Amino acid sequence: MRSLAVIVLLAATPLAPSFDIHTFRLIDIAIAAEDVSSKDAFDAAKELGTADAWNAFLEIYPTGFYANLAHGYLKKLGSDAPKPAQAKKQVSAKKAPATGGAPLGPNVSLAGKRLFPDDSPWHQDISEAPIDANSEAILARIGMDKPLRADFGPEWEGKPVGIPYVVVGADQKRVPVTFTYADESDAGPYPVPQDAPIEGGPNGDGDRHILVLDRDSSQLWELFNAFPDGNGGWKADSGAIWNLKENQVRPAGWTSADAAGLPILPGLVRYDEVVEKGAVEHAMRFTLAKSRRAYVPPASHWASKLNDEDLPPMGMRVRLKADYDTSGFGPEAKVILEALKKYGMILADNGSDNFISGAPDDRWDVDALRQLMRVTTKDLEIIEMTDMVIDERSK
Repeated sequence: MRSLAVIVLLAATPLAPSFDIHTFRLIDIAIAAEDVSSKDAFDAAKELGTADAWNAFLEIYPTGFYANLAHGYLKKLGSDAPKPAQAKKQVSAKKAPATGGAPLGPNVSLAGKRLFPDDSPWHQDISEAPIDANSEAILARIGMDKPLRADFGPEWEGKPVGIPYVVVGADQKRVPVTFTYADESDAGPYPVPQDAPIEGGPNGDGDRHILVLDRDSSQLWELFNAFPDGNGGWKADSGAIWNLKENQVRPAGWTSADAAGLPILPGLVRYDEVVEKGAVEHAMRFTLAKSRRAYVPPASHWASKLNDEDLPPMGMRVRLKADYDTSGFGPEAKVILEALKKYGMILADNGSDNFISGAPDDRWDVDALRQLMRVTTKDLEIIEMTDMVIDERSK
């Protein structure tokens, strides 16, 4: 019934290349009324098989796995043109993330709100999840005495410490982005301001992530190793667009702006969560020096040539042991540690061991964050890793 409703709508609505606001509203109303999922709409567009149907689908579901497939079908039809320049704000049938009303600018407060729907894997309570059979071996390989560290804080030597982000509105100009790994990146244009904050600063030589949160469309635009191209656009190694209104997984084997194929901003520790709200209610992003040529969903990509069974795969989820006493920690560290018990942290990239990622903020108390170093690998445990994808060729 859901697919039929969408088919009727797509067939009956006169779709012109301009996609006027009336057309958008008709599609929104039909989807809301029938509780149509992205898969339902995809199946309906596929059954019609026309460029108009695929373009209508992409206006409602511009990102994610089914959007990538839709672009493939459009290419077969010879009609994979850029999206309309003046796409209208849409109404989702699903519960939208609470990004509307956020102030604009770099690293602004998001009022302690998490970004994906409530049923996102990032929000899963893993405090009682079973421990992986290989947990001790993997942790020993990392090093049982390696401390936990906050890879974020106030500015240091003129550079942001952490991964910055910027919040923009619907009127932010979209500019072209050229990708080194275009086959695994979401095509632009991207709404990246010319003065967007870059990880490591404008002259940084690290990962140079750029994270752009569009508060009006609830979309997240992320770039890895980004540089201005000198013509008003950007060049980057890879990029991903995330629709925060629904849960998504990249196609198998695809990277994102992060090595594991995951979004970055939803896993960052932010000042507005830790200090203003007093609670981090999602899993946190973290790094390790060595990883395995494997990944655990929702990760979709590995970043290693090694396949030792006692090396951690991308997407591995780690938690702080339930009986670890946090009573002697200051409020900032305690908030983070209690979140590690409930939501854990997800391996997202190769980097320094046990470094938790966060957003920079000049209000961070460095001494308070250093308390995290009292926690070491021996205080952690890896939750059971199911559906692990391993590169069999590397065995």
